[in-house]
Amino acid sequence: MPPGRVGYVIGRKAMSRAVDRNRLRRRLRETFRAARPAVEAYDVIVRVKRALAAENIVAANAEAAALLQRLLAATSAPA
Repeated sequence: MPPGRVGYVIGRKAMSRAVDRNRLRRRLRETFRAARPAVEAYDVIVRVKRALAAENIVAANAEAAALLQRLLAATSAPA
């Protein structure tokens, strides 16, 4: 079975500056890298749907980390 993949969709309407989009993408990539090998069983797409200010990159990353923990907790719980 091939390892899972992670995709990032951060449009220009969500963050107008490419520098900010790349900064968020790097932070998200590090968050998912820290969660390996538990996340390798999944293909995950992270999509930023609402406008996000550059000051809120840390908060958005924290929210993504919390959602990732919920996913891992839900899948490790006995059925």
